[in-house]
Amino acid sequence: MDSKPELAALFGAAELNTFFGIKKCQSLDKIDAKIVLMGAPGATPYRSVGAYCKNAPKTLRKSISSLSANIDRHNFDLGGPTFPDGINILTDCGDLAYDEQDYEKNRKVIKDSIRKVINQDAIPVLVGGDDSVPIPMLQAFENKGRYTILQIDAHIDWRNSHMDESLGLSSTMRRASEMPHIERIIQVGARNIGSGHSDDLKDALDWGVQFFSAYDLHEKGVSKVIELIPKDTKVIVCLDVDALDPAIVPGVIGRAPGGLSYFQTLDLIKGASIKGKISAINFVEFLPEADIDGIGAMTVSRLIASTLGLLARQVNK
Repeated sequence: MDSKPELAALFGAAELNTFFGIKKCQSLDKIDAKIVLMGAPGATPYRSVGAYCKNAPKTLRKSISSLSANIDRHNFDLGGPTFPDGINILTDCGDLAYDEQDYEKNRKVIKDSIRKVINQDAIPVLVGGDDSVPIPMLQAFENKGRYTILQIDAHIDWRNSHMDESLGLSSTMRRASEMPHIERIIQVGARNIGSGHSDDLKDALDWGVQFFSAYDLHEKGVSKVIELIPKDTKVIVCLDVDALDPAIVPGVIGRAPGGLSYFQTLDLIKGASIKGKISAINFVEFLPEADIDGIGAMTVSRLIASTLGLLARQVNK
């Protein structure tokens, strides 16, 4: 065979413009769903690199489209169909507007859009975009209660500023710690060398962050992290996909050995939805241009699909 076979055709898939073939959202002002997926090309990227993850949402939609004809098949990662009660409780609202120059506008668009979703008692699933995207997402929950953040990331993101920017991807958890509605932060997956300094780590520990490094996770297991989540707490999951091992997600800007496996990551999300209640989740930092043969897109898109299945079970339990 001279060319790579098109397996999507073998699976019976059709060309789609929504994630996994879920229904398309017509307006954020009137949502007919309990789980709302939307893409965010970026928020506050550093000027030196720009919005390097802006193509992630469309790439991840395309990657999972090959399975769209099989959406009702048994998902062994979930113990049944991905959506046991059908897909009517899910919707894809497309990508939010992004301005290459006006970062304040980008943050407002994200914050306002997330606020519209949660005001209609739906769970936002935000697909980025770089790791500055979660900051306005978290701000949208102000005056909506108290929340636990479960951050899954190779980096701790506690810089006060980086490259003269205080709202960039290296400062996400520092900014979160300053929000009065964030009562607890659990950070999982840190490894190797990142942008953080030892003083940043000390500040995080002084604030009260509970850390579980990638090494700790491999050595002690996911259950030890889940024990840190209080029962019935409202959880916002901030997932930077460079937390996963680059063997399965090579499409990131800072590859490092020793990352999490697909099942460790899925089990963290599953544990959060069972021990507490997931109020929102984001998937950020996927860099399609650095991917290898679509391996990272496949891994991340299927992780998102399984997460949607977990949220569907949470909504209906």
